[in-house]
Amino acid sequence: MTKRLFDIFFTSIGLLFLSPLLVTLAIWTKLDSSGPVFYRGVRMGKNWKKFKIFKFRTMVVNAENIGGPSTREEDPRLTRSGRFLRKWKLDEFPQLLSVIKGDMSLVGPRPEVPEYAALYKGEEKIIYTVKPGMTDYASLWNLHEEELLSKAKTTEETEKIYLEKIRPEKVRLQMKYVKEMSCWTDIKIIFKTIKKILL
Repeated sequence: MTKRLFDIFFTSIGLLFLSPLLVTLAIWTKLDSSGPVFYRGVRMGKNWKKFKIFKFRTMVVNAENIGGPSTREEDPRLTRSGRFLRKWKLDEFPQLLSVIKGDMSLVGPRPEVPEYAALYKGEEKIIYTVKPGMTDYASLWNLHEEELLSKAKTTEETEKIYLEKIRPEKVRLQMKYVKEMSCWTDIKIIFKTIKKILL
């Protein structure tokens, strides 16, 4: 089974199974604060092609104009529903639509905002030879990035912690995934991700 067929098959099953939950979360997001249900931020995809990601909106409208791309646990831009969605990674589920559309894969390096993608140099560029995904080795290592950033008090401190403490290991693990990529690797990562979220 090719990776694309793998994505379409399992994503279709996931959307069918999760549809009642997704509708409920969409209604809550809309009622909790003004603004759209989905956040459509720009991300960098395979071969450095930009695309707009699907996520449940967890912040106030125009949050990107108030602070940086990294988000700490107590970020004041987060909405009430957004805090809950992020804690349980439920805001990520709409990315299944990005997988169906073909912009993403179920498993692959997490998509970065253009300003972070521009930091990938030399051998690191191998990461952009594959589609970004909803989860990978780096996601398993750093499932709750907001908690690691919780010590930051300002946007500048948040960015400093991300770039110096998180990004180096994140990139190493993203490269590891690209080099070991296979259907069996994807299946193992998916089940490990589900287990980590639930536990």
